Amino acid sequence: MSLKNIERWGGISQFLHWTIAVLILAIGAVGLVMGELPRSPKYFWVYTAHKSLGLTVLALVLVRIGWRLYAGAPPAVPGTPRWQAWLAAMVHVLLYGMALAMPLSGWLYDSASGLRPFRWFGQLEVPKLVAPDEALAGAAHGWHETLFWVLLLLVAAHAGAALYHHFVRHDATLARMLPRRKTTLPPREDPR
Repeated sequence: MSLKNIERWGGISQFLHWTIAVLILAIGAVGLVMGELPRSPKYFWVYTAHKSLGLTVLALVLVRIGWRLYAGAPPAVPGTPRWQAWLAAMVHVLLYGMALAMPLSGWLYDSASGLRPFRWFGQLEVPKLVAPDEALAGAAHGWHETLFWVLLLLVAAHAGAALYHHFVRHDATLARMLPRRKTTLPPREDPR
């Protein structure tokens, strides 16, 4: 398997893609139930895990963007209409933007809320981005929630397009992001 992105996504891009995707889904699920938890020391680990995983996603997305700049992207599958290739590129840009904005807005909310210093997975103290500011904390929390729903819609559109290409168009768009042993395409039905 090539590490660079030539005709298909290379191993590093695949690893980063699927790791970030799983982490975002896990963080989102935790985030949805976190607001319902009572604020008590018993549940402090849930908040710490949410914040730690969010900052991990931030770091991984920065690595992914750097890797993409270095390794490039494979060309669109032959036969892909130009407008679909353009739309896919725009959705990727928006996904990268949201995957950066989400953890940054959460970090800003944590910083502005004046909570005690946060330690990434209990190990490294994370610096505050700003001094405590109640209005900014409220705004950042609102941004964080709104960005989550936008990100969720983008992820659904991205996954839906990949499944459409795989099961309806029967092309290799999805297969190129899977390990090579999983790239067998479904048989194309003879229209006769």
